[in-house]
Amino acid sequence: MDKMEQLKVFSKSIESMKSTLDVHIVMPNNKEDKANKLIEEAYAEAQRLIQIISAWDENTTLYKVNKMAGIAPVKVCDELFQLIKRGVYLSEITNGLFDITFASIDKIWYFDKPLTEKPSAQKIQKSVRNINYKFIELNEENQSIFINNKGTKIELGAIGKGFIATKMKELLQKSGIKSGLISAGGDMTSWGQSIREGGFWNIGVADPNKEIKNIAWLPIKNESIATSGNYERFAIIDGKRYSHIIHPKTGYPVEGIKSVTVLSPDAELCDAIATTIFLKGVKKGLDFVNQFFDIRCFIIDDNEKKHFSKNFKVEISYPNTANQKAVV
Repeated sequence: MDKMEQLKVFSKSIESMKSTLDVHIVMPNNKEDKANKLIEEAYAEAQRLIQIISAWDENTTLYKVNKMAGIAPVKVCDELFQLIKRGVYLSEITNGLFDITFASIDKIWYFDKPLTEKPSAQKIQKSVRNINYKFIELNEENQSIFINNKGTKIELGAIGKGFIATKMKELLQKSGIKSGLISAGGDMTSWGQSIREGGFWNIGVADPNKEIKNIAWLPIKNESIATSGNYERFAIIDGKRYSHIIHPKTGYPVEGIKSVTVLSPDAELCDAIATTIFLKGVKKGLDFVNQFFDIRCFIIDDNEKKHFSKNFKVEISYPNTANQKAVV
């Protein structure tokens, strides 16, 4: 029996962050007890981090930062300070299309219940007035954060999932795990080799039309991936479909794209870049991604057409036609 045949993928999934948190690690098949112990340690680390980055738990520092907006700075721990600093940087390089203050939007588009008419243009314009990452002041010396506009809130869900996945991976690597995959609310990061032929982890891309579970499978290795779609929540008003993805500068739902999948070495980047592509549209989104040598994307537009960034050189398998494969 060769070395790879002696290895096994140990997995566990729990509900967390309004989604699931999945851990898969590769270990010798006779190390089940140790594998389970390490997985539980990874979950404990995730829970610790959730308590740091949550914006909605009244006991967290970030909740206090938001509550003190327009009033006073709040001293924070280094992990939170550095994550917000990176969030501001991502907001800057995307010109605010990805904005960590997006939670400041007034909830005038209700996608969790029937929406029968569009909000007025005045309400829509007013709804985005508090969204601006430039309201955030970072004090490196005091390690404090001040939001200088009352009504503005920081929310780290988009980059927070990638942050948690990365931290869990780092903990497991320090414990000697040389290969694994973590999915935090759908944001995934992988390291080492899987036990599949070629050592790749095969990741499904959700079908935006929900006719099948996955529209494609992407092999990844030592890479992170996130898929963002407008298919999960939407409203039909006067026969027109409005997605739940709102443009932070206009307040209107975006059009043109159904699904974006982004691959990058950095898990935090994936969700932010996917959001940016949605807001830029297909052409400008591809132009944006093509500036980076280590970021790739796969777009499905509203007409079901597939678009790929220039460096998307990977074999994609399509489950609809068993033998169809494409190298793009």
